[in-house]
Amino acid sequence: MVSETPQQREITRLCIQCALMLLQHGAESTVVEQLSSRFGLALGVDSVESSISANAIVLTTIMNGHCLTSTRKNVDRGINMHVVTEVQHVVIMAEHKLLDVAGVEKRLTGIKPLRYPRWLVVTIVALSCGCFSKLNGGGWDAFVVTMLASGVAMYVRQVLTSRHLNPLINFCITAFVATSVSGLLLRVPTFHQTSTVAMAASVLLLVPGFPLINAVADMFKGHVNTGLARWAVASLLTLATCIGVVAAMAIWGLRTWA
Repeated sequence: MVSETPQQREITRLCIQCALMLLQHGAESTVVEQLSSRFGLALGVDSVESSISANAIVLTTIMNGHCLTSTRKNVDRGINMHVVTEVQHVVIMAEHKLLDVAGVEKRLTGIKPLRYPRWLVVTIVALSCGCFSKLNGGGWDAFVVTMLASGVAMYVRQVLTSRHLNPLINFCITAFVATSVSGLLLRVPTFHQTSTVAMAASVLLLVPGFPLINAVADMFKGHVNTGLARWAVASLLTLATCIGVVAAMAIWGLRTWA
């Protein structure tokens, strides 16, 4: 009876580690499937088959006629394209025989998510939301209001994220803060004539664009279950944002966006 070799066990572990890192940090399912397969072939197995769902990965390698299957639970680590790019680099290096199994393991273990300084993220998000308000007909006063509101909201979102708060509650609170700050600023005499587009633009930082794009891409490429799961999560995040906006407008009696 043929039994798996230590080499196949190690390659299987590395393949599923590669797939899990990609899925945890926002890669679409087709990318996860293709890269894990290329990874296994580059390291010496005959075939790699995988099944991807929203909360788990099942991966099988075939080597010398023997199948070895491994399963890992998926825990969302947040979108981080730096990790996805680094994993792709490791796969390419393995395909070009620049890394052996030991080298691949060392490189994968050394990949850490790239985190930008909090002040930089807050500044860039505030500027981008301010630009959205300007592009949608708001004046420079709306630009200032949007910058202030979205900057405060992004800081609150980062603080809540660092405390590992549920993303739905996080989005609801952040939307409440953004709408409250922008709406209350519009009551100040200086901004009394400011367009209400500032209120709408201040919550654009909460639009789950990346999950929605991945959801559509997954469904178009045959990963319907994963795509529907991502669509459901993005829809819930959007609903939480709407609840936060409506709550702020109701509590403070703010002007509507219309």
